[in-house]
Formats: sequence, C-alpha cells, structure tokens
Amino acid sequence: MAAGGGQAFAWQVFPPMPTCRVYGTVAHQDGHLLVLGGCGRAGLPLDTAETLDMASHTWLALAPLPTARAGAAAVVLGKQVLVVGGVDEVQSPVAAVEAFLADEGRWERRATLPQAAMGVATVERDGMVYALGGMGPDTAPQAQVLVYESRRDRWLSLPSMPTPCYGASTFLHGNKIYVLGSWTKLPRSLRMRDKRADFVVGSLGGNIVAIGGLAVPLGLCGELQSCTATLGGTACHAYSPMLLFQPAGWAPTICYWGCGPGPESSCGSTVST
Repeated sequence: MAAGGGQAFAWQVFPPMPTCRVYGTVAHQDGHLLVLGGCGRAGLPLDTAETLDMASHTWLALAPLPTARAGAAAVVLGKQVLVVGGVDEVQSPVAAVEAFLADEGRWERRATLPQAAMGVATVERDGMVYALGGMGPDTAPQAQVLVYESRRDRWLSLPSMPTPCYGASTFLHGNKIYVLGSWTKLPRSLRMRDKRADFVVGSLGGNIVAIGGLAVPLGLCGELQSCTATLGGTACHAYSPMLLFQPAGWAPTICYWGCGPGPESSCGSTVST
C-alpha cells in the first residue's frame, strides 16, 4: 500500500509465534515485539511471555508473567512494559499490575488497580500511564479514568469519561487523549428477554425474531440435558423447543431442534407434524 509524499509501505512476513494464543497483549519496545499472556488452546489464560527480535526475526522466551491472564492492556515505560488488568481462569477481571524490566529480564509487581478490570485502554505521556474504562466484576463497562505515577507507584483518579466503555482504542495527540470505538452495554429496554448465543435470527412482519440458541453459560433458555463444558472443553448440549411463529395461511408445524447428550454431530434432527 502507498502513503502520501511518495513513501511506500509493504507487508512483511515474520516467523509464527511459538505459542498459539488469542486475546494476547502486544507491546513494542526497542525493536522487539512482546506478546504476553492470552488464552491457549485449552481456553485458559497463559502466563507465557515471548518476544520477537524484529531485526533477526527470532523468537525468544521471556520470564513468565506472575499472573496468568488474557485481555490485559500493556504500555511501554522506558525500559519497562506495564501490564494492566485482564481476566483470569474463571473469566473474572483481575486488578493485577506487573512490570517487565527489559534490562533485567524479570517481572515486578506494581500497585494494583483500585478495581479489577479487563479491556482497559492505556496510553503513556511524560512517564504517566493513563488507564481508561474497562469492564468490572459486574460485567458493566466503566467510565473511570486513572493515572499511574510510576515514581510513587500509585494510581490516582481523574474525572470520569462521559461514556462508560471497555475494549476501546486510544491515542495521544498533543495534550489530548482520544478514545475510539469500544464495547458498551445496551439499556435494559433493548436487551433480549433470554440470554443466548449461536441462535437463528430473521425478520418477520416488521419484527426481529430470535429462535433457539445456546443458553449456557449466559443463562437458561430451555431444559438442559447435559453440560460437561468448561472453558475450552466439550461443548454443551441442550434440548429445547423452537418457538413457533405461524403467519396466516401457513400450515401448522412444530419443530424441535434436538441436541441431546453425545457428540455435536448428533445435534440437528427435526420433527414436523
């Protein structure tokens, strides 16, 4: 791709990460790309820390994080990388803050967040780290704004944002911090009656219709026959009737989506009468 002023940009391929993961935290420091934590193949948070030497295209293992986590924020403070918040193995936000000392190759614990949070947006200015938003233990987005004073190892509160959010993107321009995008929480009047995932949706007569779905772990939406699922484990199987919508002129039909115990391939049978 091209940029203004005749300067050209191009993609470059680097060696794959030694550890497969999602929701990892990335930071760039002195020509090295650090990949920290995340969720592994088992769906559990990792304490794995690795760095890619951008010049030699080689990966190196770093000392593991003291707190295994995913969905954390990271910000570079000189020769240190500060890792903030995230979620633990039970998907609960954590308040842990830890610093990787690049010159010494080790981790140090720092003052924890006033409240556990994941999806915090961070930005650094003049040696101060600003942490904005995040999702708290109640799963609600936060509007809080904190600043970390590294010399005193403490967090201070600043005026809250107008809009609570988490998972936002931030950048610094002059003396202003811009917060873009993010997840928010819909008002109760717009929420679905039953919490669910992996359901079918369509439009019918000017209405939006939601049919079936998996109610675990968000909430119950039908009779559960078996559930041996853990994070990254076997899928849950449920058995619940599909809601019947019968516009005028349609023949009566009753359909059931059978998802009983056993492998996922056994799901999907239908019965019509």
